[in-house]
Amino acid sequence: MPQSFFRFLLALFLGGFFYSACAADKTQPPIGIVIMHGKGGSPAKFVAGLAAQLERQGLLVANIEMPWSGRRDYDVDVAAADGEVEAALEGLRGKGAQRLFVAGHSQGGLFALHFGGGKSLDGVIAIAPGGNPAGPAFREKLGPFLNQAQALVAEGKGDEKVRLADYEGSRGVYPVVVAPKIYLSWFEPEGALHELAAVRHMNPATPVLFITPTRDYAALLNVKQQMFDALPKNPLTKLYEPDSSHIEAPSASVEAIVAWIGAVIAAPKGTQ
Repeated sequence: MPQSFFRFLLALFLGGFFYSACAADKTQPPIGIVIMHGKGGSPAKFVAGLAAQLERQGLLVANIEMPWSGRRDYDVDVAAADGEVEAALEGLRGKGAQRLFVAGHSQGGLFALHFGGGKSLDGVIAIAPGGNPAGPAFREKLGPFLNQAQALVAEGKGDEKVRLADYEGSRGVYPVVVAPKIYLSWFEPEGALHELAAVRHMNPATPVLFITPTRDYAALLNVKQQMFDALPKNPLTKLYEPDSSHIEAPSASVEAIVAWIGAVIAAPKGTQ
């Protein structure tokens, strides 16, 4: 086992010990975290266990429904989604949170990286991030729908909802009913969810816990190192690889997430 991994395990242990002490010490500033589910999901699905366990650890948690949920069908654009996360953070501040983290699973993880690029946060947790519209599978599967959306916008019909399509590796292509202007904000290949742009534009002062499960989808495993290496250098940024599937990753990573948050909180000012 590499020496660097031993050091990371030690940091996790010490961070977890520190965080447990913080939870018991009511004088410590409260910690808030926004959690975002994956594509087609909801707060009640694969991130629900993570949210519940973090609440039991004493964190203030906002487990929110995002525009890519199965119910919402991209009802707002990327800028409005940024606003929803900021509103959730503001809600946590209103409850007393003084240290703030953003976490997401799958497309939520990629969005967390995007969001972290323009915000001042204590940390970003990207769990099995995916959903890159610039990827070859997306370009192949969704190319005709992008062309359709662009044509409708050119015709002045960009605000009228139509039947277009989304793509997810395990599910394939499936319909979404969405306004073309909004669709393009999410699915343009060089847009907000371009995965390498998202990681390269991360705020260098914000550490990232980049979680890639060992049994993740092949396409995500193929780009994990490239994405991690493209993150701005930060001594608290870590790669964690739980032995789990893509879907199991949020629950499989709870202990590592709690320990990493503790290590970030414990780090001397100026480390980040």
